Amino acid sequence: MRIMGLDLGEKTIGVALSDPLSLTAQGLKVIKRSTNDYEMKEIAEIVKEYEVTEIVVGYPKNMNGTIGPRAKKTEEFADNLRKELSLPVKLWDERLSTVGAERVLLEADISRAKRKKIIDKMAAAIILQGYLDSKN
Repeated sequence: MRIMGLDLGEKTIGVALSDPLSLTAQGLKVIKRSTNDYEMKEIAEIVKEYEVTEIVVGYPKNMNGTIGPRAKKTEEFADNLRKELSLPVKLWDERLSTVGAERVLLEADISRAKRKKIIDKMAAAIILQGYLDSKN
């Protein structure tokens, strides 16, 4: 039983997966944003390959807790996932997840070019780990 974490960006979707016991999260890949069909196909393939039973999507609330345009788009994306994949999809507060990912990568002395390529999957892992920690 694995849980998938998604970090939705304007240009990419960061993907992370839990281990089979749902204790730890690891970044898996970054999906380039294209058409909704392409994105769903990519996510569906990962769901099938890794036997994902639940999806957690980073929910970009404003810092004051209000819901803005990006959060509305995220809600629509989560609804589409539920319909297409027939899986439970949870929204998880992602405030500062990208900032946290950036900090971790800076501390690991990862170059700017490499950080840019992996920041989204790292943010997805941070979102998913927060969710896993809340369950355990």
